[in-house]
Amino acid sequence: MTEGERKLWALLRRKQLAGFRFRRQASIGPYIADFFYSRARLVVELDGEPHSDELQMRRDAARTKWLEAHGCGVIRFWNLDLFKRPDDVVDAIWNALAHPPSGPSGHLPPQGGKEGYGTPGKEG
Repeated sequence: MTEGERKLWALLRRKQLAGFRFRRQASIGPYIADFFYSRARLVVELDGEPHSDELQMRRDAARTKWLEAHGCGVIRFWNLDLFKRPDDVVDAIWNALAHPPSGPSGHLPPQGGKEGYGTPGKEG
């Protein structure tokens, strides 16, 4: 995990956020989410500098679109936001949990996550 992911995991693990049990590095279809709360189908992504590249931003947008089409809500934070305003990040996650997505509620496709960096799977 990156330094940012370790910091966020310290805030989310062991049901520290009002008893919600997040998983980290969770496979969802062809992707691997940084953090995932399955009951609310909420994906939390923490992005660093590589995600500011235009190509990476397009990949992230396609990934978000796919996840949302499969009934997940997706929220993203910059590492800098987490380090400067961790309480705001936790509040935003709490708000997302209070308002889960209303998309399709069917099962997700079989777990994949086999793609590597630079492909539609987990992108750094």
